[in-house]
Amino acid sequence: MIFREAVIADIQQIQRVRNSVKENVLSNPALVSDEDCKAFLTIRGKGWVCEIENVITGFSIVDMRKKNIWALFVHPVNEKMGIGKKLHDLMLDWYFNQTQKTVWLGTAPNTRAENFYRKAGWKETGTRKR
Repeated sequence: MIFREAVIADIQQIQRVRNSVKENVLSNPALVSDEDCKAFLTIRGKGWVCEIENVITGFSIVDMRKKNIWALFVHPVNEKMGIGKKLHDLMLDWYFNQTQKTVWLGTAPNTRAENFYRKAGWKETGTRKR
């Protein structure tokens, strides 16, 4: 397993991972375009990927403009390998080296993602309608 910063050339594989997930499925994959990914990786924030044998198996992206976690996804066949936790920690370590401002994220209630973030120490501060 190799963890590294994401680059523009990774976007196709990042999109493959994003569209493979079983929870937080996009109703329309076009809602997150390659241009969106490029902006979040190069202008708005930074991202990280996990590779196994040159195939991206997970990624995380933080948005510095809105101070939030924009994405953290692991391909379903690579779950329960510690990839999400490592990507989470790399992202937050970098974030808090840039700023001490509170970072936020949104996820659906009663999901594995909610459980993951709670185990990682996140606290619910409120809810909002979609």
